[in-house]
Amino acid sequence: MLAARAALAGTPHDRLDAAVRAVDAPEVVFALSVHGRRTVRASPGAEGLRYEIGSASKTFAGLLLARLARSGHLAYEDSAADCLGPQPPPLVAPITLRHLITHTSGLPALPRDFYRQALPRWTTNPFAGYPADRVIDAFLRARPRHRPGRRWHYSNFGVSVLGHALSSATRTSWDALMEEQVLVPLGLSGTSTRGAGTATDAIGHAGDGVSEVPPLRIGGFAAAGAVRATPHDLLTFLEAHLRPERTPALAHALHAVRRPVLRRGMGKAHTHTLTWFQHPTDNGPAYFHGGATSGQQAFIGFCPGTGTAVAAVATRRFRRADRFVPTAYEVLFGG
Repeated sequence: MLAARAALAGTPHDRLDAAVRAVDAPEVVFALSVHGRRTVRASPGAEGLRYEIGSASKTFAGLLLARLARSGHLAYEDSAADCLGPQPPPLVAPITLRHLITHTSGLPALPRDFYRQALPRWTTNPFAGYPADRVIDAFLRARPRHRPGRRWHYSNFGVSVLGHALSSATRTSWDALMEEQVLVPLGLSGTSTRGAGTATDAIGHAGDGVSEVPPLRIGGFAAAGAVRATPHDLLTFLEAHLRPERTPALAHALHAVRRPVLRRGMGKAHTHTLTWFQHPTDNGPAYFHGGATSGQQAFIGFCPGTGTAVAAVATRRFRRADRFVPTAYEVLFGG
């Protein structure tokens, strides 16, 4: 860790140049904002592309939930099943929208019947063959492993159900809901949940860094991983979290997603907000989330105490001993 910090010492330009060199991928971008002043370093041609950010999409889903709760469209404690339509009384305590976004629903990481259909395309598009209606049906039939709210267990399944519940409760498609409530207010014109289709979409690569991977097809799991964004849009998203007052329509929600809501692990050492992982630093808490698809990776994070935001993306699926995430941590926490 000390060697990594030394390698990333110097000016922001020097630090980001070192970060780009540390990551072995066809395209790599490290983007840094310090009190609104941006520095971006990238491999040739990479800065202007739009990237799949995988599970970092959950930070967008959490912000959307916070905004809808603030506006009175729904409440955090609403039953997810009720949002999806009239349902018989649950056999256990109801799973709420809060449970889904905080990974405390008791649901597994993915539906039980997901893996068999996904195996033939596990390294390319494992979600493509599992549509929205199947996600909803699996949720309505699910029996949580434990009483909702008692334990933390990361669940793409749960956050995907959240997306369908919000869409049903507002009678608006997920794509339109995200665009109207989050992307447009933040001015994120280079961000979308609708899938690839433009010449500026980055092409993912497998672990060998050579084999191309087809664009992500997310099936019924959009809320958990559908966002594609440019590095500059990701910085804009993070800068809004640093200065919520600059986006009045979302200010309350931006503050809400920074508040700690649970602690877990040995000695309750791991802190989570509604949607971010939170890490203590000498300058106060830092917030971050990572994500990966079959051929791309992303890391986003911010530290209000230093006015720092970091967005990093790369077009290579992570491997053992991969330097992408550790390097991104160092840029944020060592900044």
